[in-house]
This record gives sequence, C-alpha cells and structure tokens, in this order.
Amino acid sequence: MIVVRGEAVREVPPEIAQFSVTVSARDKDRQVALSRLAERAAALRATLDGYADAIERRDTGGIQVRPELKRGGERVSAYVGSVSTTVTVTDFGTLGEMLLRLADAEQTAISGPWWHLRSGSRAGADVRREAIADALGRAREYAQAVGAEVDRLIEISDEGAGGGGGGGMMRAAAFGLESAELELEVDPQPQTVHAAVVVRVSITEPSALSEMCDKKI
Repeated sequence: MIVVRGEAVREVPPEIAQFSVTVSARDKDRQVALSRLAERAAALRATLDGYADAIERRDTGGIQVRPELKRGGERVSAYVGSVSTTVTVTDFGTLGEMLLRLADAEQTAISGPWWHLRSGSRAGADVRREAIADALGRAREYAQAVGAEVDRLIEISDEGAGGGGGGGMMRAAAFGLESAELELEVDPQPQTVHAAVVVRVSITEPSALSEMCDKKI
C-alpha cells in the first residue's frame, strides 16, 4: 500500500461582497432620539431598495437603545440608539456607488466590504479534484519507481480545505458630499482556495524488488 498527500491551491474571483452599515441617533429626549433613529433606519432601507438588483440579502444584525449617563452619576444626559444591517451584494459594479450613497447619510457608519466565496462554491470542488489528481499522480510515480502500478484506490481523506479571507475594510461616516460628486471604484479581492487530501492505494507486486531479491539469492 502507498499513502500519499495531494495538494492544490488556486486564486479565484470572489462571488459575494458583504458590508455592515449602522445608523445612529442621539438626543436628550428619549422620544426624539427614537424618532430620529426610526427615520434614519427608514431612509437606509429606502436607499437599499434602490439597489435591489445588486443586493442578494440584507439582515438586521443589532438594534441598541441606551441611556447615556452623566459622568460620575446616574442622571441621564442623553439617549443613544443605533441599528446595524449586514448587506450581501452580488453586483460589484454598483458596490462603490452604493457604499458612498449610504455613507453620505447623516449619522451613518460603514464597515467593509468583505469578499467571500459562497458556501459550497464550485471553486472548492474543482480544487479538491485537483488535489486528488495530484495525489494519484504521486502514487503512480512511487509505484513506477519500484516497477509496480497502482492497482486499487483504498481511501481518500480530506486534510481540510479553506477559502480566502475577507478583503480590506472601509469605515465611513457622513461625508457631506453632493451625490453628483460621489465616485468610488472598488476592486474585488481574489480568494485563495486550498485543498489537501491523503490518498491510500494498493499497488501490484513491485518487479524492482523481485529483481533485487533474485540478485541477492
């Protein structure tokens, strides 16, 4: 039996981009703070609605409303609220414009984009096949070195596979620019896909070893 390791690495374009956008509000009056937060959250949703064709999904990840206390006491100086939304985008051509449109809104902060491959991406399957082919190629080389051939595949085990990490992150807040001036080009970050496998195969009787034994006799 021969046990060999196969490996493959490939860089592929990302399939989705994600970013987080947070709107916030602050006021001494609780109801005013909540009202402003609701208005800004609605404005955020309206802006995202305008890019519906580019957005795959959006998820509200966190809503916070809390009193802000005066230093060294328990008296409330203001009320602060925020709503965070995670947006998944598939059309990278409009991503830069979308980010700046969102960042131009009052009391808005953005983090991202982060680039990813989809779960179960074809790229991962392709790289795993390449890793198996690499392992089988090595097994054949080892078998030929002793005058044998690969006879039967016994086992394939996965050492683990990985996709590329997220891309660079942009943070932004209230640019205060006219919409006509907003322009940002975003370059998708290639994702590194890696796969490693261990293959066990049986081989035919090694002729080279038989010849060596005959010579000794």
